[in-house]
Amino acid sequence: MRLRNVEAGDVEVYVRMRCDAEMMAELGGPLPREAVEARLRKDVEGVARDTLWARMIVDDDGRTAGGVVLWSATEDGVTVSEIGWAVLPEFQGKGLAKAAVRQLLDEAARDGRWGEIEANPGVTNGPSNGICRSLGFRLVGERDLDFADRWLRTNRWVVVAGEHTGASAE
Repeated sequence: MRLRNVEAGDVEVYVRMRCDAEMMAELGGPLPREAVEARLRKDVEGVARDTLWARMIVDDDGRTAGGVVLWSATEDGVTVSEIGWAVLPEFQGKGLAKAAVRQLLDEAARDGRWGEIEANPGVTNGPSNGICRSLGFRLVGERDLDFADRWLRTNRWVVVAGEHTGASAE
């Protein structure tokens, strides 16, 4: 598995990850294609400016399996770093998401700018909560979170990059 920067040509993978009812079940349902295409453009621009890290997960056969993103946002006047991920159904259950999150956290540890990083999977999203638990995130509690104009009940997990489980020793 490897990560590569998101590109404008990743539109169909973005659409599959965000417009599919199964993929978006834990995030309030599918998003409109236009919004997803706009998100891709913003992510490509953010990568070019180095204000966010949007990476595509590529399996050992060279197929794009999903994505992982690390970004900063302002919540209640405080800047926070957040990580999120999605893996297409045919690639789920193979450890790709966990490996991708670990790899991006390793990179964040080397970079040093992200500080404490949070993940906010839905409270009923067993696989994503399991990734947080297995990578050494600390569960802070539950909260209601606005995602794409929908309120979701999430678990708030936090970790400092470099203190996550399985961090590389580089």
